[in-house]
Amino acid sequence: MSSPHRHLPPLQVRERAACMCSLGGSCSSFAPGHALHLIQARLSSATPTEWVDAIVEATDAAHGVVVVRTLVAGELVELWSGAGAAHDAVVGAPVALHSRYDVLALGAARFNVLRG
Repeated sequence: MSSPHRHLPPLQVRERAACMCSLGGSCSSFAPGHALHLIQARLSSATPTEWVDAIVEATDAAHGVVVVRTLVAGELVELWSGAGAAHDAVVGAPVALHSRYDVLALGAARFNVLRG
């Protein structure tokens, strides 16, 4: 004779992932400026004509801010990234910004950014 199985209720699912950026941990949120989602990375790499070349004008690592100047339009764009783009960016360095999917490329590294 087997014992009856108890039905286990499903676990509660949270709507939003917790952000660990402010605590220095890995971010589990895919909101703009947080962790780069795999689909966001793939879409940005699949649309190469939408990358805009830029130069890093300023960084503020304490607040996660990177300011870039686009080469063609000369536009200043302020970006925020909790994933560490401001720590890796060097003033005067060339970068690329994906205009549709808000991805900042610093060499081989890719960051999800929030336009300010």
